[in-house]
Amino acid sequence: MVLKRRTFLVASSMTLGLAGCTGDNETTPDEDEETTSPDGADDEGTEMDVTVQVRSNSEYGDILVGPDEMTLYMFDQDTQGNGVSACYDGCADNWPPHTVDDEPVAGEGVTADLRTFERETGERQVMAGGWPLYYFAPDEEPDDATGQGVNDVWWVLTPDGTPVKPDGGY
Repeated sequence: MVLKRRTFLVASSMTLGLAGCTGDNETTPDEDEETTSPDGADDEGTEMDVTVQVRSNSEYGDILVGPDEMTLYMFDQDTQGNGVSACYDGCADNWPPHTVDDEPVAGEGVTADLRTFERETGERQVMAGGWPLYYFAPDEEPDDATGQGVNDVWWVLTPDGTPVKPDGGY
């Protein structure tokens, strides 16, 4: 049986990433969460680089993606709205957090409230609708969403920040 490269990469990364994705990390929420205006402008109304945008995916419809149009995911081990990530170490190697240096900026069509919180590493991770956002390392192209449903805990999100799950979401 010949495996496709993508199938092999997904299977390999899922196996390697499982140990780091159990959600055993304990941290406390950061009380100084930051927000941005939904139109993608700063206080002076100047256009800034978009942090989160909407892209139509061939399988899941309109979903949230990063500035490079790569798919973003949420993790069931995170608690919505508490500004803490449960994904570090090996987990974060396979599911890199979506981080920013400045305020997060919503692109056209993003209706989820965007905020940030400080990770244990000092980076500022972006949240959409209260969910910390992550990439999936094996995704190679903008339309890839190979992390969808991995271990029944990783999900793409709709423009309002709702996870896309087989049972219709949260």
